Amino acid sequence: MSSRLTIALSLVVSVVVYQAGWAGTSNSLLDVSPDGSLLLVTNSDNGTVTVVDTKAQKAIHEIAVGDKPEGVTWIGNGPLAAVTVNREHKVVFFNPRSGKIIKTLKVPFEPYGIVANTAGTRAWVTHDYPGLVSEIDTKTMQIVREMKAGKFLRGIALPPDEKRLYVAEFYTATLHALDLASGKVVDTWQGQPRDNLCRHVVIHPSPSYPKAYLSHLRAKVEVADGSGSIFPALSICDLRPKEGRRRVRIDMDTYNNVRVVTNPWEAAISSDGKRIYTIYAGTDDMNISKLLNDDYQEIERIGNAINLGKNPRAIRISPDDKTVYVYNSLDFAVSVHDADTMRRRATIRVCDPPKTPEWVLGKILFNTANPPLTSRRWIACSSCHPDGHSDGRVWQNPEGLRKTPHLFGLAHTHPLHWSADRDEVQDFEYTIRGRLMQGRGLLKGNIKPKKGFEPTELEEKLSGRSKELDALAVYTNSFEFILSPHIPAPGKLSAAAERGKKLFFSKEVGCSSCHSGPYYTDSTLKQPFNLHDVGTGDLDPTEKIGSKYDTPTLLACYRTAPYLHHGKAKTLKDVLTTFNKRDRHGKTSHLSPQQIDDLVAFLKSLPYELPPDTTSNTVKYRVPPKKK
Repeated sequence: MSSRLTIALSLVVSVVVYQAGWAGTSNSLLDVSPDGSLLLVTNSDNGTVTVVDTKAQKAIHEIAVGDKPEGVTWIGNGPLAAVTVNREHKVVFFNPRSGKIIKTLKVPFEPYGIVANTAGTRAWVTHDYPGLVSEIDTKTMQIVREMKAGKFLRGIALPPDEKRLYVAEFYTATLHALDLASGKVVDTWQGQPRDNLCRHVVIHPSPSYPKAYLSHLRAKVEVADGSGSIFPALSICDLRPKEGRRRVRIDMDTYNNVRVVTNPWEAAISSDGKRIYTIYAGTDDMNISKLLNDDYQEIERIGNAINLGKNPRAIRISPDDKTVYVYNSLDFAVSVHDADTMRRRATIRVCDPPKTPEWVLGKILFNTANPPLTSRRWIACSSCHPDGHSDGRVWQNPEGLRKTPHLFGLAHTHPLHWSADRDEVQDFEYTIRGRLMQGRGLLKGNIKPKKGFEPTELEEKLSGRSKELDALAVYTNSFEFILSPHIPAPGKLSAAAERGKKLFFSKEVGCSSCHSGPYYTDSTLKQPFNLHDVGTGDLDPTEKIGSKYDTPTLLACYRTAPYLHHGKAKTLKDVLTTFNKRDRHGKTSHLSPQQIDDLVAFLKSLPYELPPDTTSNTVKYRVPPKKK
């Protein structure tokens, strides 16, 4: 055989292998089979995975997998696939062609992204809290290794040579390289201090051009303004060791001239490495960009931003680069597009809307940065409260420093805000019309004008006056807790946590005098509200409302650092020691180091049992509790 023929055959083989390995190399709610015949669609709110026949352009199976699936991948060439189920801490293996579940594997806490190698012998999963990667033998369907790699990991990608994994931190957009031979972090690309909310990373498909692309936000916390606080960004990391510009960020808010795009969710790169498609869940649109394969400009926009459906959260390209699939999550459908023109060829319904119509409308409003929620298109409610979580930031608000709270259990813990200046979610009409969002609002007519820092919202009754505002309240009030990972079993505490529980409820320490009841808060809508001065207000010279604050719930405090209204306490131990030297936030100065550790162990165990669906403080506007 001639050397020329040998080279030609080797090139053909490499192309075939490359195309076959294209599925599943970066995390997503979508994945296309290596032959392009089937599409997997993860319906997070429905707890299902839908299998779509791409030729017939119709759904052929909808498989129930559990509470909040977050990532799906083909295993090799199939017929096996796997999906992470975030709130039940499991990976479900299934056969997409038959629609049958093969096995359910319990895994560490909060699995998020999943990818698999070309051979289909291994899969890797990121775990949001506390920050872990698990490796699964797909033949035995068992975990064979766990690797520590940063904090709050979501994005995950496998490069063409499959020697490393690249994982991204949700709150910082920091990228880590894991060497698969050793299981150790061998390189890190730090995000800038303002980088925030990164769910995804995708690797350039050419081994000769090793770069990673991360879609994320940039939070300018010192500015509380709808046109100057939160920005979309694309960070590009040069994966060559210590060469070139290690990391460059491109701000996408100015990328389309006067058209702002909001909340970048993920991106997909064509298999020839020529194009990158970036979707924006806040403004329901997408950019197509040319990859310049240089170290300077990096990308170049092709045409204008393209309109998509409601809340696009996933994108995949067919193996032949001719078709783009977009999961418009709040249309409950996949749109099918021509890859060159983005002309829509079809829309495929993949599931029914979950819960209630009011909840669905509320989620649409919560996630959009389009009018009438905003006028400038820079920010949505979900920009700071992604799927009910906190953005992990402390904002310099007009009233002072305020840490972004999570929304879990909100239906039972009114009033709202650290200063309890709102008594219903509908009061956020003031935020929508105010400086932060600059929107027209969801209520027709006038409302009482805000005067300085007076709690005008408490005087204006807004519930029941707008279908949209009430729907926003229903969605916002419907986030539910899961059990803490720091417990040996449901309803059980470790020995250290049991000791800490006794301290917590003792009169000598006094934590439970304010952090009381099943939600560990004395918040109540009965006036006057239970506000407390725990000695933290005077640490912020910008405070305008005063030093008395509503008691936050302690449930899930294991994952909500930093702490206190100003976010100055980096750990729970800091709350009990450094920021409580005068014993105004419980009496802790007399406790030994071991007792402090025990008290922290108890706090990290909350909730060790789920709180009740209804309390005396539960509000009306929410999804009705599940029948048991």
